[in-house]
Amino acid sequence: MAKAVVSVLKATPETVLEDVGKAMRASGYRDLLSPSAETCLKINVTWHLYMPGTSTTPWQLEGTIRTLLEDGFSADSLWAVHNDTVVVDSRVGEVNNKQKPVCDKYGVRRVFLNDDDQEWFDYTDTKDLLVLPKVYEKTGIRIPKFLVGKNIIHMPTVKTHVFTTITGAMKNAFGGLLHFERHWTHAVIHETLVDLLRIQKEIHPGVFAVTDGIYCGDGPGPRAIRPHVKGYLLASGDQVAIDAISAKMMGFDPLSIPFIRMAHDAGLGCGDVRDIEVKGEDISGVNFHFSGDEDTFASKGQKAIYHGRLKPFEKLLLQSPIVPWSYAASKLFHDVYWYPTHGKKRVEHVLEETEWGRHFRDYEKGLKSRDVPGA
Repeated sequence: MAKAVVSVLKATPETVLEDVGKAMRASGYRDLLSPSAETCLKINVTWHLYMPGTSTTPWQLEGTIRTLLEDGFSADSLWAVHNDTVVVDSRVGEVNNKQKPVCDKYGVRRVFLNDDDQEWFDYTDTKDLLVLPKVYEKTGIRIPKFLVGKNIIHMPTVKTHVFTTITGAMKNAFGGLLHFERHWTHAVIHETLVDLLRIQKEIHPGVFAVTDGIYCGDGPGPRAIRPHVKGYLLASGDQVAIDAISAKMMGFDPLSIPFIRMAHDAGLGCGDVRDIEVKGEDISGVNFHFSGDEDTFASKGQKAIYHGRLKPFEKLLLQSPIVPWSYAASKLFHDVYWYPTHGKKRVEHVLEETEWGRHFRDYEKGLKSRDVPGA
């Protein structure tokens, strides 16, 4: 059996759009995604506020679109796909993270899966799923009809997560495939990610990922992070492998992370870095020494509900009419307290003191006047 392939490249602000294309092509995306099928670009908006390292970057999105157009995909066949969460407004986020102007420039249509006009249906092929049939026993597993039959390219970042140690390509499906009740799965989040990967392999003709490791996030992610500028791009058709390499670069043993281990054992991808072919950069000595065991005040409370002393009250607190208290508490902590007191200083440092921050500012001023392939 051929080894899983993950391409890892170092990028520069001057060449980043071409660097995205090099990473995609080196990992063989053209053999995995057919231009004859429509393709979803699954954008990650972890926060509607701008925090480097949390959400899909404009150059990550633009480079992916340009590569697809250069290689025969039409703009009409591409969709920028967003989902809201109970605490994040993706329409605000796509503006603050400079994703919308990229789509506008290239004529890529946007779809918001949680809008009222989007149809969701019951997914019934559940025989091999680990936990979703039980979690959604009363409501059924509902997924968006829009995604079925289309290629999907996940666009996560390299960052840590308070529930899953790291978050990447596999976690990026969490928002798109599950509706607002996705928080019901947090107690079994690792098994859920494995289930979602299995569903993706059934509903998509091709699955790919382009991960931004230019901005990386350390600490109690995915929002309350310490941003670091590392300058890497990753690409792969193996969602398990790209997350394993991302985890390895952050300083973790990939197979010690349950969702990577379970997906690897289930044959859904390769989580063992010894069996992954890394093309491009030599990352054998790369270790960001990121922290995977930090919490915020908010995440401590969540963990108490999902795994701790408040576990007996989980359904009352998070699956009953009083659940809006948790949404309000999260917004109050992150948007009203943490971002003004901690986050803004970190954002200002990256924007003012790093070349990549200044490159992001170029997107604030407007997209650079490059020709659009195929226009």
